[in-house]
Amino acid sequence: MATSGVGWGQDWPQFRGPNRDGVVPGRESLPQFPSGGPQMVWDRTVGSGFSAPAVAGERMLLFHRQGGNEVVEALRASDGSSLWKFAYETTYKDDFGFENGPRATPVIADGRVFTFGAAGVLHCLDLETGAKQWSVDTHAEFGVRKGFFGAASTPLVLNGRVIANIGGSDGAGVVAFDIDSGATVWAATDHEASYASPVAARIDGALLAIFFTREGLAALDPRSGRVVYERRWRSRSHASVNAAAPIVLGDIVFLSASYGTGAIAIRLREGEVEVVWSGEDVIDSHYSSCVRSGSTLFGFHGRQEYGQTFRAADLVTGDVLWSSERMPAGSVIRVGDRLLLLLETGELLLVAASREKLEVLSRAQILGRETRAFPAVANGLLFARDKDTLVCLRLWDK
Repeated sequence: MATSGVGWGQDWPQFRGPNRDGVVPGRESLPQFPSGGPQMVWDRTVGSGFSAPAVAGERMLLFHRQGGNEVVEALRASDGSSLWKFAYETTYKDDFGFENGPRATPVIADGRVFTFGAAGVLHCLDLETGAKQWSVDTHAEFGVRKGFFGAASTPLVLNGRVIANIGGSDGAGVVAFDIDSGATVWAATDHEASYASPVAARIDGALLAIFFTREGLAALDPRSGRVVYERRWRSRSHASVNAAAPIVLGDIVFLSASYGTGAIAIRLREGEVEVVWSGEDVIDSHYSSCVRSGSTLFGFHGRQEYGQTFRAADLVTGDVLWSSERMPAGSVIRVGDRLLLLLETGELLLVAASREKLEVLSRAQILGRETRAFPAVANGLLFARDKDTLVCLRLWDK
């Protein structure tokens, strides 16, 4: 992936890691941990929100809500102490009684931090000091309707642009902003915003910004905003959401959603879109994104509120390889030949990344309920949070 943050090594500078694929690079495996869980390094109380941690060097970026402010805070990764804070007022209120805090994850790139608040305010801050460099109230500027759950799609920093699923009117579904000034570079599509974060991939020789919007696939040229590929994929129900990030294997893009939408594998080649397969009982992702190992997908299937199963499926054929019994919703990270599952109950599972069967190797309770934010793994440390607590655990020694 060619983001401006390439080269962070063992860092975790954005949502779902260095390559936005939920994979820890450079690790072949992960040791089992005792029943009490991995070693606790530190913990601290945090404000509300579903925003995930992001890590670059000694800085761990936390985006949360405290009272009437959305707060961007840099913590020392080794001990959790605060290095700087930047706060701004917000009036966002969730209409469904969920968290009022931010949903999108900070992106660390080119010595800056980019955040996208629940009410659609995009900020650029200096990584060293937290000083504000620019901001854009995207909902006000582009006429965005509030939607169900606030702005939640983490922007993509790519080739000097901050590219975001804004969901604005008059052709401002996806908007690119200049990384230095925040000025609008281009706007494209009439797609409403989803809760899925975009990825970058080189397909058929071209670098593309790949979005799973509320309407479906939109693959764009990051420099011009030209829509190279487009394919509708959403439920017929107005109440549906698309929330899981696209997964890319070569020239195939995998999209998945709940609410009767199902999953689809699409081949993108020479400007044409070919459906490889689609189905409603493969891995239908509600809010959690899958991870990939070769052509094998691992992910949570089904609606969060009804209980889910954890599954393995083949991305190329759509065949389900195995499925667990019912379990709570959660998120998944791959570390070599093993998977880390963090369930919304706060339980951490270490699972073999196997095509043959579900094999749980270790499990431990590390957090409380309402553990919805995606975790981060950087330099041997696991950073994870529930509704009010952030923990740092040691997975392996450097």
